Amino acid sequence: MLYHLFEWFKQQGINFPGRQLMEFQTFRIMMAVLLALIITLVYGKKLINILRAKLVGETVRDLGLAGEQAKKGTPTMGGIIIILGILVPTLLFARLNTVYVLLMLACTIWLGIIGFIDDYLKLRAKRLAQEQGVAYKKGDKDGLAGWFKIFGQVGIGILVGAVLYFNSDVKIWREYHGTPNPGNPNIITRMVNNKEKHFVETKEPITTIPFVKNHEFNYSRLLPDALKQYTWVLYILVVIFIITAVSNASNITDGLDGLASGTSALIGVLLGIFAYASGNFFFADYLNIMYIPNLGELSIFLAAMIGACVGFMWYNSYPAQVFMGDTGSLTLGGIIAAIAIIVHKELLIPIFCGVFFVEILSVSLQVTYFKYTKKKYGEGRRIFLMSPLHHHFQKKGYHEAKIVTRFWIIQVMLVVICLVTLKLR
Repeated sequence: MLYHLFEWFKQQGINFPGRQLMEFQTFRIMMAVLLALIITLVYGKKLINILRAKLVGETVRDLGLAGEQAKKGTPTMGGIIIILGILVPTLLFARLNTVYVLLMLACTIWLGIIGFIDDYLKLRAKRLAQEQGVAYKKGDKDGLAGWFKIFGQVGIGILVGAVLYFNSDVKIWREYHGTPNPGNPNIITRMVNNKEKHFVETKEPITTIPFVKNHEFNYSRLLPDALKQYTWVLYILVVIFIITAVSNASNITDGLDGLASGTSALIGVLLGIFAYASGNFFFADYLNIMYIPNLGELSIFLAAMIGACVGFMWYNSYPAQVFMGDTGSLTLGGIIAAIAIIVHKELLIPIFCGVFFVEILSVSLQVTYFKYTKKKYGEGRRIFLMSPLHHHFQKKGYHEAKIVTRFWIIQVMLVVICLVTLKLR
């Protein structure tokens, strides 16, 4: 909004000191980070007090883990703090007439509502148990039904996939080799380092293959010629799978103080670099990556997300004063997945979401192996002492803060590996 207001001042010929600052994307990125930090740090404390007054506390199952009972009663639904820290700076500093910003605002609100409803239903079940004077046991039936969560994630997946495939403002530029046809409206000529270069504007569903020289892959290649007209169906199904998987993996990872928020902040830094580089014509040309017009505005959204996650860690780091709940974890996972698809880096998700990946993989392996051994031997056996993986290390006697810190270090390594893909192929 501020960007558009300052643009209006410019059109009206109103000049004052600092008016041109809003024209610089880097300035708006820094302001988005700063404002997100202020919102989460200042208003986060107030929201925590409100949640505590409303008895929005976490119920902890007795899993035999060190320090788990100390978490009992800690306010949850703190994801509201993160969502506010993302939405307000984005609305103020980003160009709201770009499809990518609008799409991510819709994604944030959509998933935030799903997570909020889930947390609220759990809270209501707890209150009903207290009113009836019975012991409350946290279970699968006290929140949203699993199918409803999936339905919501599928819905946002359809929206993201359909917009990216069909919207006329979603385009990419690829370097055109050869002599262009002057009458081709999709050929764009630009001067780069005093040399004329030609680019072709396309809407093909392309993704980046990491560590490969010819590093682009078109989804239409997965279909026979007779079915290529239905590439949009395949593309939307892929988007749905990615958003659902990463969103649920983020939800599972949110089990230790600061783990999900810190990991998401580091992933946000990586995606912010990808978005800024692909959205800048000269950086994209230098790095030999696809140029995506107007994508740079998405770096402002990501800057707000980073600031919101870091600010939230002020209260979420060990010992946590608030938990993000499904309101935050589902939203962050969905945001990360959607942006990875927008910047055409979805094949890198198993790497830069490696922490999320091993967490959800540990649960899948544990459940599958337990059921298999119970059926075969009559007694269920386990691969890990407990899943998700972070509970396994807790059972081995590692302190919660040490586990989180080491997971962060691993996440930094994964981010650096992904950054290397910009030049190593």
